[in-house]
Amino acid sequence: MTEPASPSIAAEVGAEPIPARHPQLQGDLTQGPILRTLLAFSVPTLIANVLQTLNGSVNAIWVGRLIGESALAATANSNVIMFLLFATVIGFALATTVRIGQHFGARNIDAARRSFGSGLGFCVVFSLAIGLAGWLSAPELLHLMATPDASRIEALAYLRVIFVTMPFATLSIMLSMGLRGAGDSRTPLYAMILTVVCDIALNPLLILGVGPLPRLGIAGSAISTALANFAGVLLMLIVLYWKSLPLRLKGAELAYLIPARAELLYVVTKGLPMGAQMLLVSSAQVVTIGLVNREGLDTTAAFSASLQLWSYLQMPAFAIASGVSAMVAQAIGAQNHERVGRVTLMGVATNLVMTGTLALLIILFDRPLLGLFLGPASNAIPIAAHIQLICTWSFMLTGVIMVATGTMRAYGAVVLPLLVLFVAFYPGRFGFYYAFYHVMGAEALWWAFPFGSAVAVALMWLAYTRGSWRKARDKAYQA
Repeated sequence: MTEPASPSIAAEVGAEPIPARHPQLQGDLTQGPILRTLLAFSVPTLIANVLQTLNGSVNAIWVGRLIGESALAATANSNVIMFLLFATVIGFALATTVRIGQHFGARNIDAARRSFGSGLGFCVVFSLAIGLAGWLSAPELLHLMATPDASRIEALAYLRVIFVTMPFATLSIMLSMGLRGAGDSRTPLYAMILTVVCDIALNPLLILGVGPLPRLGIAGSAISTALANFAGVLLMLIVLYWKSLPLRLKGAELAYLIPARAELLYVVTKGLPMGAQMLLVSSAQVVTIGLVNREGLDTTAAFSASLQLWSYLQMPAFAIASGVSAMVAQAIGAQNHERVGRVTLMGVATNLVMTGTLALLIILFDRPLLGLFLGPASNAIPIAAHIQLICTWSFMLTGVIMVATGTMRAYGAVVLPLLVLFVAFYPGRFGFYYAFYHVMGAEALWWAFPFGSAVAVALMWLAYTRGSWRKARDKAYQA
């Protein structure tokens, strides 16, 4: 463990103290130009997110083409359940990442390993328990979701394999998040590349049973994903120990996998609200889809295609917010709070440029892009183009919220952003819809998006600039 730097000589003779600087470490995000550091961290995260989304799309194509529509519907029903569970795991992983970042910024490497081990051990045990409970209750879960009879058997086979192999996915999430907390976003990218290649290659082989491999049908798709996750985990572990990265655990440090009480308390109390944010966003999307469905098949198809484009549009903001959170967490550990404001401002500006550029491209080339999902002659394309024109630019505001949330999350302020999102979605977006639907009709659905985003930005600005969390910032890090 590296000891904190001693006070400067200038401070000893009564001159204005100069902030002490730690020697540079691999993964150090507390020094250097902010924009260059932010981009160097965020771009690999962005590429990994794009690859993960593309992988899901390709897997859906394999299942739909090789097995059929009922199997595709089965994976959709199963994935909804898994998202609800993984939202909790990701919340715990984000909390662990923040603690690792704080310890790493303070050069308290032993504490960073302790936080990493506690988070990893807890989440793996949690996923094992959920996997066992899920295996036993899978039929009831599918029944509660009113899964169509035509796809229920396939959904059950797929879901049970996913539950059993959930620890592999959890290990992948925890290792990726932990490495990012220690300033390493490239190793998770390399692992994601390997995971995607393996998953895309293995899916048809295990579905069809090519050569000596058994024909597993839809279960083969789930097993393929599990094996691909295992390959990614193995690569990260090899790099972790081969390069002797700061988070590697060995010898007596392996006892850190038994969660310490203080670390576990932080992971749970901070992680649950973070996971709840994801569930809140998901629930708002479910409500929105229900409202869209009332407008007819063409409108539903148009909105579905728009969602596909928006999933990519939000990726720069996700990556930048992740980078901001990691940089702020390390700055907190280094007691360099002055850097935090500059990091946040640069994150907001970078998001506006990247998301704004992507939004402009989507609007300019909306018809050919929408045609990829709807077909060039679809009646839904004009509707979707209209939706894009109204809603797409509002994701620039959404990105601002993500960046501010990333900063507040690094300080442990996780409840306030959750409340902001709740107000923005329910009284905000849906309140606008119900207030104006009788006047505007379906237009109220689309204009509710920028209205809700504007409400969220206004509330987040108040929370960020005047929230009580700022008064306790000097106490945000305690080893």
